[in-house]
Amino acid sequence: MLTPGFALLRRDGSKYLHIPILYDMGICMKTTIDIADSLLLEAKNISSIENTTVRALVEEGLREAIKKHTARGAFKLRKATFKGKGLQPDFSPEQWSKIRSAAYEGRGG
Repeated sequence: MLTPGFALLRRDGSKYLHIPILYDMGICMKTTIDIADSLLLEAKNISSIENTTVRALVEEGLREAIKKHTARGAFKLRKATFKGKGLQPDFSPEQWSKIRSAAYEGRGG
């Protein structure tokens, strides 16, 4: 079994990092992610300075990314009204087929 945060080498010599990722509910899921060597070294330095683990930094980063993507809020349709007094006298709201025909007149509709 691999130790959390253990860097491994592939046949081609490139490195990959095996990090088990824990969910808040206590379920452990292991996954492998490719991280650029420079980024991994920087993460290791920060984890050593802050007395934490690379796994904790990865989890923190994922939580921030997820928070950013889910915090966008609901879609809000902008107000697109114009000044006027409603439909032209030739049209009434009950005559949608006539309105549609006029809207697409000369456009293949």
